[in-house]
Amino acid sequence: MTLVQQLVKKGLLEKDKAVPLEYEIKNSGKKEEEVILEKRVVSEAFLFGLKSENLKIPLRKVDPETVPLRVLEVIPEDSARFYRFIPIAKKDNALQVGMVYPEDIKAQEALEFLARRQKLSYQVFLITLSNFNDLLKKYRTLKGEVTKVLEELETEFKEEKAGEKPVAVSEFERMAEEAPISKVVAVLLRNAVDGEASDIHIEATKEKIRVRFRLDGILHASIFLPLRILPAVVSRVKILSNLKIDETRVPQDGRFTARIAGRDIDFRVSTFPTIVGEKVVMRILDSAKAIVNIRDLGLSERNLKTINKAIKKPYGMILTTGPTGSGKTTTLYSILRILNKEGINITTLEDPVEYFIEGVNQSQVRPEIGYEFATGLRHIVRQDPDVIMVGEIRDEETASLAIHAALTGHILLSTLHTNSAIGIIPRLVDIGIKPYLIPPTFSLGIAQRLVRVLCSKCKEKTVPKKDIKNLISKEIESLPQAVKQDLKLPKAIYIYEPVGCKKCADTGYSGRIGVYEAMEMTDELAEIALHEPSEVKLEQEAKRQGMVTMKQDGILKVVVDGITSVSEVLRMAEEK
Repeated sequence: MTLVQQLVKKGLLEKDKAVPLEYEIKNSGKKEEEVILEKRVVSEAFLFGLKSENLKIPLRKVDPETVPLRVLEVIPEDSARFYRFIPIAKKDNALQVGMVYPEDIKAQEALEFLARRQKLSYQVFLITLSNFNDLLKKYRTLKGEVTKVLEELETEFKEEKAGEKPVAVSEFERMAEEAPISKVVAVLLRNAVDGEASDIHIEATKEKIRVRFRLDGILHASIFLPLRILPAVVSRVKILSNLKIDETRVPQDGRFTARIAGRDIDFRVSTFPTIVGEKVVMRILDSAKAIVNIRDLGLSERNLKTINKAIKKPYGMILTTGPTGSGKTTTLYSILRILNKEGINITTLEDPVEYFIEGVNQSQVRPEIGYEFATGLRHIVRQDPDVIMVGEIRDEETASLAIHAALTGHILLSTLHTNSAIGIIPRLVDIGIKPYLIPPTFSLGIAQRLVRVLCSKCKEKTVPKKDIKNLISKEIESLPQAVKQDLKLPKAIYIYEPVGCKKCADTGYSGRIGVYEAMEMTDELAEIALHEPSEVKLEQEAKRQGMVTMKQDGILKVVVDGITSVSEVLRMAEEK
């Protein structure tokens, strides 16, 4: 019995949904487990627990930090990657091996051959796909890989002598196509993806190239490269992105897809001329991590109920707000995930389209040819949509068309640049929207920021200092009464602080989560919006109705959940 059939039998998968799933497994060339996990039918832990029961092989969760490099050397990386097995422990001549697919006959034969050649006995354990991928990263280090490639480059690049003519652009193009430079770029891309970075910065200084990865919102210097290879590295990225190699005077934007660790990863590329050479920034767009369950974003139960109430309405605007990089698009995609059903027609206008969502009609605006948000909105309403998502409301024309779409029976999702949810109404008025149009169209405003999550392995419980304790007490005291009643606060206030360990690369943090404030339109807020839409009055009324501010939401994540630090919340509160 297949895993899909077992899930149907257990009532975890409907029969009508099992048929297309089995068809995809049969025709996609992917493993059954991969397709089930991609469709988010059940959690990975549950799926592999079920598989463990079927195969009668114990399931192990292996911490990569517990696997020494000398153990990994027993099985070559290429073999481990191809057959999805990896050594996890070794004592004398006894080897423990983690396998994702122990039922694979070819993988069994390959493991038996490798063990026999090295005169080892072995024991097999089942490991999950994500655990295997984490262990696989142990084979490489960025510095070691790049150093090896740079040794190859020594024969190709010579130091320029004084008075020599500069190398022609065509020469850089040739270098960019050759193996060593291609390897340098490939290594950088792979390590950034493996390290879960969101951006790669390649920038020249006076003496060298500095490569930085943005991890959990913070830039970290990852490696330095010789300055002489900058034009070739930039040219390589331009070739991948289909940009003009000979144009170095103006910024360029592009995009490309690379297959890394068995996944197609999109990279959004921006080049920018500086006085010491072109700078390249690549945004990593991993669709596997983009469309997340809305419950995983960090929203409180109260805010989740407010969002669910808004999306159940037949029409109305839902606007997210916050600075660039605060997760607004991710929140909108998570809402689209809920709305994305067979009987719903969803159309989006994005700049650019960051992630592909199956079942959604996504369109990318192109201002250079006159296809802008306003232009697209005029045509979208003729496409018989139920839900419209517009990447951003930037001007009066786009705002007016969005208001019109909401008035004529559509759910409209978009983003706006304001510092808080309260600021949405005054901002719409400033753009040029008549106040009387706002109450009947505006359903919900969500302001958000991202804070770093404390590393679960090394965070340290402490008693806060007096000034921090006073700050926490003040924010908790100012919470709406209804929220305070539901809170289960400890008698003594404790907080957690970052420490740093191998797991979190000594940063004390691992991952990010959102802090939110959600404001829904009510009759009382409508009256204020109509007659005197000032932020002060709107905020007073919203708080009276029970709105929790972003700062308060952050403090609750510190004191109640223990998942972030006070310093992170204060940093977030200062962001504009």
